[in-house]
Amino acid sequence: MLVDGVDVREWELAGLRSAIGFVPQDPFLFSTTIGKNIAFGREHIDDAETRELLVTSGLDSDLAEFPAGLDTPVGERGVTLSGGQKQRLTLARAVARDPRILILDDSLSSVDAATERRILERLDQVRKGRTAIVISHRVSSVARADRIAVIDEGRIVEQGTHDELLERGGLYADLFQRQRLSEELESMA
Repeated sequence: MLVDGVDVREWELAGLRSAIGFVPQDPFLFSTTIGKNIAFGREHIDDAETRELLVTSGLDSDLAEFPAGLDTPVGERGVTLSGGQKQRLTLARAVARDPRILILDDSLSSVDAATERRILERLDQVRKGRTAIVISHRVSSVARADRIAVIDEGRIVEQGTHDELLERGGLYADLFQRQRLSEELESMA
């Protein structure tokens, strides 16, 4: 596998690890404040950058709900936050590190489709100039990718761009149609 045109086996392991920003489906948060969770792994981060990260991750609109803003404690593993808030806080922390490689592992699964759309639009800027690996069950999360690999029962069954995969009419196209219908029904409710 190549990252930035270099075979990963040629990378120094510590260098490779430090170049990765990872956002898992089940996020890990520290028992500290929102602001300190975002800044974890950074020597210094100012308020303006923190607020920009909140916008990028879609957590900015939630900030008013928190009693002490960025100084609000999140509790053990983020117990005071919803699943979507935890994922978005972890996303802000990963982006704060300005990683060369950004891995999003079903990292927006706990947010609604409209919130996901807004975050993905903001992430377009973040993903420029870096390697981004997006793992998702939602077609909307991967539709903008340069290359999509569809995995079924542990095997890659289709590869291509969003448009190429839709044109082929296979598993990806079927999943796209089902998810689009589901979103339409959800918006009508």
